[in-house]
Amino acid sequence: QVHLVESGGGLVQAGGSLRLSCAASGLTFSSFDMGWFRRAPGKEREHVGAISWSGGSTYYADSVKGRFTISRDNAKNTVYLQMNSLKPEDTAVYYCAADENIITVVVGGGSWGQGTQVTVSS
Repeated sequence: QVHLVESGGGLVQAGGSLRLSCAASGLTFSSFDMGWFRRAPGKEREHVGAISWSGGSTYYADSVKGRFTISRDNAKNTVYLQMNSLKPEDTAVYYCAADENIITVVVGGGSWGQGTQVTVSS
């Protein structure tokens, strides 16, 4: 059974940075595409970005492009989300997702973690 655990969230001032991690188990990590989503209070779930199993391809939502970077370490079964130039509107619970099909990840399918809270103060 796929198990994903996010960490690294917290409180940061606008303009600051955070790096989220997602540790995966119960899967052949190097065969899975990974993604990040977020859900802000009162808003719909939003796709943040995704990374292919090899790390060779990445995709980002327009709202985070140029500020957020997704990477992965297949030796550590971990995917990362580096968030720079954070804005108050980035405040949300951030979730990682995993599937063998990147399209499934992008549309919000696959296995999900429990999330980590990111709060950006103005």
